[in-house]
Amino acid sequence: MKLENKLIIVTGAGSGIGKELVLHLLKKGNDVVGVDLRAESLDALKSEAASGKLETHQLDISDKSAVEKLAKELSDVDILVNNAGIIQPFKKVNDLDYSDIEKVMDVNFFGTLYMTKAFLPELLKRPEAYVVNVSSMGGFLPVPGQSVYGASKAAVKLFTEGLYAELLDTNVHVSVVFPGATSTNITKNSGVEAPSTGGKTYKTLPASEAARLIIEGMENNKPQIFLGSDCKSMNLLCRISPVRAIRLIASKMKTLLKK
Repeated sequence: MKLENKLIIVTGAGSGIGKELVLHLLKKGNDVVGVDLRAESLDALKSEAASGKLETHQLDISDKSAVEKLAKELSDVDILVNNAGIIQPFKKVNDLDYSDIEKVMDVNFFGTLYMTKAFLPELLKRPEAYVVNVSSMGGFLPVPGQSVYGASKAAVKLFTEGLYAELLDTNVHVSVVFPGATSTNITKNSGVEAPSTGGKTYKTLPASEAARLIIEGMENNKPQIFLGSDCKSMNLLCRISPVRAIRLIASKMKTLLKK
């Protein structure tokens, strides 16, 4: 799909991959609607973008009524990018509060579902349209201490792949994105305390590069878009030897989890 002169909605637009997607898409000549929970992040985005083609909306995507209201306000939408997401506290399931569990599922899965359901009827009317849902490497690789987050992103994965199958004979393209370790503020924005790494540093994909790769994948109508060498290698390992992959990530996370 050619990404220019399109009307594109991006959720989680105030920071990280979402912010970079907005900036990249504006530069390509698109009209962009940036959606985020935090008004201050949207204000900063508008200042940086300095473009009349950017419209912003403060919105909690886990609020179905608010999402449906937004869909009624916007028309002629060509592309929906469901990027918004949060992580859970770095705790084992046994130590995780139900309130944290419900919040992660409400934002990551139900938020994606609400946005898709609200805008899909409009997208089906367009000559060509697109739905892009951001899952995670944690959506196919179980990560101790992020089990519920992984479950929410696995739900996004299967939901998106099912949607792809349902829309094969329509004008709507569908992609699911799997970011590996990426430089974003998701920990801070989720209100979660990051675990100590003991001074170790880990290579991460810059958010700007992640956005570029997503756009490249969309332009080539890729059903699955894997971001980062870690994501690609772990996807391969999970397919070849799933138990080995689980044990490998478990060993890396063991020292990070609170006892």
